[in-house]
Amino acid sequence: MLEFGGNTAHDKEAPRDTWRAVKRGLFCRCPNCGEGKLFRAFLKPVDACAHCGEEMIHHRADDFPAYLAIFIVGHIVVAGFMATDTWLVLESWQHLMIWIPITIILTLAMLPSIKGGVIGLQWALRMHGFGGHSEEPMLADTAHEDVR
Repeated sequence: MLEFGGNTAHDKEAPRDTWRAVKRGLFCRCPNCGEGKLFRAFLKPVDACAHCGEEMIHHRADDFPAYLAIFIVGHIVVAGFMATDTWLVLESWQHLMIWIPITIILTLAMLPSIKGGVIGLQWALRMHGFGGHSEEPMLADTAHEDVR
């Protein structure tokens, strides 16, 4: 089976359970063992799992967790605002005093879990070096082809 990235070198390895890895990431645990902590600070992942030694330096979560958080929180806040506006008559400043703190708190509460889930997904799909091979040589090869 051809996996993300087009590399078939690890076809002989057992497939990783994607949903279990994502669930472990959502709980901010190592996607490999589920025991070690995934983060050493608020959004700073550990270099390697303290329990099983799985390296986490390969992840490339980038802005995807923030996009997901905006999408989820936006739907919650807009639905809450619209529901509240149908049965309560509030001034604009009152809505701001309610919904801005809720938006900030929900976003900050969800970001570590969402980022952990993205890292778990990348680990399960063997993306960005989690499969035991580096993507750097592929990038260097394509750069030489563009020059020619």
